[in-house]
Amino acid sequence: MSGSVNKKEEASWGMLLHGKNSLKSLALAGGVALHAINVYITITTLPSIVRDIGGLNLYAWNTTVFILASILSSALTSRLLSAFAPRNSYLFATICFLIGSVICATAPSMQILLLGRFVQGAGGGMLLALAYSLVRVMFPQPLWSRAMALMSSMWGISTLLGPALGGIFAEYDVWRGAFWSILFVGIPYTILLFTILPTENNTDNIIAKTPLPYQQLILLMLAVLSISIGSLYNVILYNALSFVFAFIFILLLVNIDKKSNDGLFPKGTFSFSAPLAPIYLTMALLGISVQTEVFVPYFLQIIHNITPLLSGYLAALVGAGWSFSAIISSSSKQSTAQRLMRFGPMINFVAIVILGLFISSALTIPYGQIIIICIALFFTGAGIGMAWPHYLTRVLHVSQGQEAQKAATSITTIQLFSTAVGASISGTVVNMAGLTDPGGIIGAKNAAHWLFIIFSVTPLIAFITAKIIISNIRKN
Repeated sequence: MSGSVNKKEEASWGMLLHGKNSLKSLALAGGVALHAINVYITITTLPSIVRDIGGLNLYAWNTTVFILASILSSALTSRLLSAFAPRNSYLFATICFLIGSVICATAPSMQILLLGRFVQGAGGGMLLALAYSLVRVMFPQPLWSRAMALMSSMWGISTLLGPALGGIFAEYDVWRGAFWSILFVGIPYTILLFTILPTENNTDNIIAKTPLPYQQLILLMLAVLSISIGSLYNVILYNALSFVFAFIFILLLVNIDKKSNDGLFPKGTFSFSAPLAPIYLTMALLGISVQTEVFVPYFLQIIHNITPLLSGYLAALVGAGWSFSAIISSSSKQSTAQRLMRFGPMINFVAIVILGLFISSALTIPYGQIIIICIALFFTGAGIGMAWPHYLTRVLHVSQGQEAQKAATSITTIQLFSTAVGASISGTVVNMAGLTDPGGIIGAKNAAHWLFIIFSVTPLIAFITAKIIISNIRKN
């Protein structure tokens, strides 16, 4: 673990962002930023890509293959880190990500682009998982929550930078330049990794060499594919079957992993008597809850006649709220942190309910309708952000020795999986609620109402599971 500091310094952001720690912070947060900005760049440039090289029928698969590769690679990152140590692991992940970007930039067809997206996703998943895993190695314990908050804030920053950068290249019809720009940033980043990251593992974090958990990996892949493929169709039967199959695959995975001596996930992941399970479940539920933001620009444009550009940036208020509150709350004392972990989900719940009422225009006021929506969007993210760094830090606290790496890298696997689940559920809900049939303003209002009301259940359950987390903390 990184060297100790005195208590006064430990309590400040300056300690994290000063001297050698600033370079370490840049290394870890930079990987998250590369992955996150790429996500939003691709979303923005995809329409231009399809116009140039075709492949409209494969449009949705850009997200599917990217998420699939990210989840699988993140699940294997603890073994990668154990085998190759921090510096080589990070270099491998970054080079993989950059190779994928080059493939995308030079793709002559959508099929080749999908190959690039898969390679990108694999590298991106490793970058995310490595960042969480190395916090405990690179920084002293009092800086963990700040380091986690810094990495979380990269997503909020990316919601602003990614669409803007991608939009510039799309506007001038040079979408390939968007992927080349990632390469130009990635090369100096690779040099930074080579100079700052440790070349050897902490002996406590080395995982014994055991056979890969092929069964669990295959089941995880099948679950992700089931959810993703189901979301590609606007047929309720297909959507329902996709969830049924995914649920079966997850049950099989849990059963096998619990019996395994060296499973894919750390011990205690699937047992509520262990401290990890309620933390992971709370994070997954909150991760699902924010997938409603995908449809916010559409609802604002159709129901409230907001311009596409403005609606996109209003939707980014969710990420801004998350980032702002994560940075502010990361400096909280332990007693305050526990209250934030407990009540953050409730704030998220109230904000989502307000969105359901005001975006759908179920409730209207003569003046200030959009202002209320903006405030609710901000607090949808802020409710999660104020608690998120403390959930992440808690994962590091309750996991020790060889299980510590698995616990840290599993954060990314669970976060990405919950994103896939949330995106699929949200698509199913809006389709069933009439987004396309009858469509128009009536369909959009009905879809918005039911989407937010149904998704408000997830932070409500998270409020209950967060209480279990706090109870476990106080027992110790």
